Amino acid sequence: MKKAIFILISLFVMGQILAQSKLPETNDFYDNDSTFELGKPILEISGEVANPGKVDLSKLPMHSEIIKEATLNEKGDTVFIGAFRYDGYSLYDILNNSILKKKNEKEFSSVIDLYVEIENNKGEKVVVSWGEIYYPVNRHKLFFATKVMRIVPSKTKDLWTLPKENKFVVATDLVTERNISNPVKITVKSYSRSYVVNKDLEDKYSKEIAVYKKDNKVETISKYPNEYMKIVYNTVFYGRGRGIHGITQFNGIPLKNVIGKHLSKSKKNIQSTLIAIVGKDGYRCIFTYSELFNRNDFQNVLLIDRSNDAKDGAFSIFSAPDFFSDRAIKDISEIRIED
Repeated sequence: MKKAIFILISLFVMGQILAQSKLPETNDFYDNDSTFELGKPILEISGEVANPGKVDLSKLPMHSEIIKEATLNEKGDTVFIGAFRYDGYSLYDILNNSILKKKNEKEFSSVIDLYVEIENNKGEKVVVSWGEIYYPVNRHKLFFATKVMRIVPSKTKDLWTLPKENKFVVATDLVTERNISNPVKITVKSYSRSYVVNKDLEDKYSKEIAVYKKDNKVETISKYPNEYMKIVYNTVFYGRGRGIHGITQFNGIPLKNVIGKHLSKSKKNIQSTLIAIVGKDGYRCIFTYSELFNRNDFQNVLLIDRSNDAKDGAFSIFSAPDFFSDRAIKDISEIRIED
């Protein structure tokens, strides 16, 4: 009898130990808590599209992204607010059937000077470039979240405060100030400054870059800034139009290091600042502040020394996050920091 009681007690104790040390049911670290509904946004597309109107989410696929969210406090310090898995609808898919109707189509037909403004029900606005949406190697990183799940640390069991409303999420941002709640409007725009495009320009060599903040020239770059650390990227250089350009090595300086002195880390810059790169031949593209200064994927836009290239010098850029080569502007004559 005593032996039977001892066995029962032993089994009970072992059961408690096993229950406390229970192994996870799967190897997925990002599926270890309950999923909460945030509701679906009611979105409208406007701007430079031929078919504006309400967005139908019913036929679009769901995407899932893991996010470490951090915002800026009143002092400008970065504050961690939680780690989450968001499920929702990709901006890539939402805009896929929006037929572009660019205001500057006759002057510049390329899409790389486009950007998109996301507005919420409080009038708060953030910008993303067309390149961020349709050019990156890793697509569907910008989306409208309708579900959320905490990513809970296994030891501390921290339960981060859950968002209560659907939100626009940019999964590549380090400081997530572009993640705004209750988005209602998507507006497509093209860069407003006008440039004469001359593809047949004989002398494309631009010996210096004029850097502007709005209309004020703040710097002239006439010598390649070799004092900064260089990065080497090996890439298959492939264009959307002409396809393969070659297996190429790019050796350059992160553009953020060169022009960073003219921009501070702030909520305003993260949400609304654009950087235009303009070639002497009028070819140009748009980047957002976050693409250059606020990435969490360690990919850089490089400034390349082409001072020995009489045809396409003296400066160019290479955008490492992009699948296509189209934003690799050559013979750069201007960099414009725009609000």
